[in-house]
Amino acid sequence: MNKLDKILLSVEKPARYIGGEYNAPAADWKKLNYCICFPDVYEVGMSNLGIRIVAESLRTVDGVYVDRAFAPWRDYGEQLKKSDIPLYALSTKRPLKDFDMIGFSLGFEMCYTTVLYMLDLAKIPLRSADRGEEYPIIQAGGPCAVNPEPMAPFFDLFVIGDGEEVMAELAKLKLATKTKKEFLKKASELDGVYVPALMEVKYSDNGLIEGFIGKTKVKKAVCRDLDNAVFPHKMPVGNIEAVFDRAVIEVMRGCPRGCRFCQAGFLYRPIRQRSVEHLTEQAVCLVKSTGFDELSLTSLSTGDYPKLKELLKDLKTALPDTKIALPSLRIDSFDGEFIGQSRKSSLTFAPEAGTQRLRDVINKDISEDEVERSVKIAFEKGYSSIKLYFMMGLPTETDEDLDGIADIVFKIKDVYSANPKYARNLRISVSVSTFIPKPFTPFQWERQITREEFEHKVKRLKEKLFVKGVTFSWNDFSLSELEAVLARGDRRVADVIEKAYKKGSFLDSWSECLKADKWFEAIDECGLKISSYTRERGENEFLPWDFIDIFVTKDYLLKERKKAYFGEVTGSCFKGCKACGVQKEFKCDRC
Repeated sequence: MNKLDKILLSVEKPARYIGGEYNAPAADWKKLNYCICFPDVYEVGMSNLGIRIVAESLRTVDGVYVDRAFAPWRDYGEQLKKSDIPLYALSTKRPLKDFDMIGFSLGFEMCYTTVLYMLDLAKIPLRSADRGEEYPIIQAGGPCAVNPEPMAPFFDLFVIGDGEEVMAELAKLKLATKTKKEFLKKASELDGVYVPALMEVKYSDNGLIEGFIGKTKVKKAVCRDLDNAVFPHKMPVGNIEAVFDRAVIEVMRGCPRGCRFCQAGFLYRPIRQRSVEHLTEQAVCLVKSTGFDELSLTSLSTGDYPKLKELLKDLKTALPDTKIALPSLRIDSFDGEFIGQSRKSSLTFAPEAGTQRLRDVINKDISEDEVERSVKIAFEKGYSSIKLYFMMGLPTETDEDLDGIADIVFKIKDVYSANPKYARNLRISVSVSTFIPKPFTPFQWERQITREEFEHKVKRLKEKLFVKGVTFSWNDFSLSELEAVLARGDRRVADVIEKAYKKGSFLDSWSECLKADKWFEAIDECGLKISSYTRERGENEFLPWDFIDIFVTKDYLLKERKKAYFGEVTGSCFKGCKACGVQKEFKCDRC
């Protein structure tokens, strides 16, 4: 601690590294000690609901202590190395290597090198094959774990799916077993648990996957009764402001919409909802225990929660001084009542595509009339700033679809200027990201656009959107290309990740830290090609994630892909079961 005191005075935001937050777990040491690691900086990790749910699950098991650690910024990481201080957990200040188990949350593919950065700072060997009994079990979970193969050599096990129940089962199993080998073998028998050492990948001479050897089927873990599942009734309040500095409750898991590009919409099926009664109780407990004056109602599509108006009414009664944030409203579920308590700053809508034809292709069944209706409501409520999110490079996209983005912007401007009582200048922010074909979506077989296509599309949009009051931004193509490689990668990509880290790449989700050239060097030196991962895949081809069962069948995804090319809309699950495969295993809330 004497060494840390000196270091803390020399780095940016030292409060990231001291612990002691209000509501943070007291320093303790029990029979099983687990550290949850978030591979990003403190402010981002402190906003994450998933790691708080995992911690709550683990704490239901007697004899388990749970601590936390976040990725240090580069300045603090350098000082830890220089002073020979291993990365430590915030509450106990114990080195990570002293814990029995360490769990990483993988929320974004570009955090992969940051996992290695944290292991390296903790003085833990990067690869599971190099870690003996003296080292902790290293585990991963989170949305990116659905294709675990690029990170498989670095982890002892992955949890795929919901963590509420399986995490407690893993803790009980660890308490009951004596060796790492025994634990991993028994853990692999649980739904949702993948142990990479128990499966091999077989490649053909042309480099394509030929099959899998060993335990070749892993079913995702599913929390069947979300309403009665564990949920934290209090949360640590950050020493510095978190990215989302508010109380958070999850109203619903899963999404009924089935947008064909959206990985989360397929991963989190079946749709499960929490009751108004339980949500109100959770909200009151969180607000009272933290002192936050804002509450976020989170889900993939909060506007689709069937009892949203009833919930808002109860929350306004129970928490009259608390602002309610609805971060995931779709245009066609937008209602003036839902924004009554929001701050009059800006509203965000995500049409995703510029024309009705392309929205039908991606199963985003909203119309321009609904866009017009929604912005009218927003303007009448006092908003004069609108943020619009789109994608480019979607399957079948044409220049006319890109022009449609500008057409939507001009229509919104016309709606605003038609009413003389709107005195303030209208501001429209248009943000366009590059489509990335993700695993377990109908578009998982599609290709990603090339750099040349990307540059053409950006140039066209810049010309069309060079309008007063409109700002246009787009993502870094190199970042999207690397994200596609990591999202669709196989086990060979692990060598690239390790090499990129050793070349100085980590904290890559931060634009000032991304070293794309080092990544490209690593890919070349490993004898791989980016095009091998961004290309169109054959429908009969083995995919790196094919051994994982998320209960949505491959046949259904292929049918949805074909419907996309015919421009057919499938529609919401709430309008009737679509027989995606989930219904064979679970009774959905609306099936």
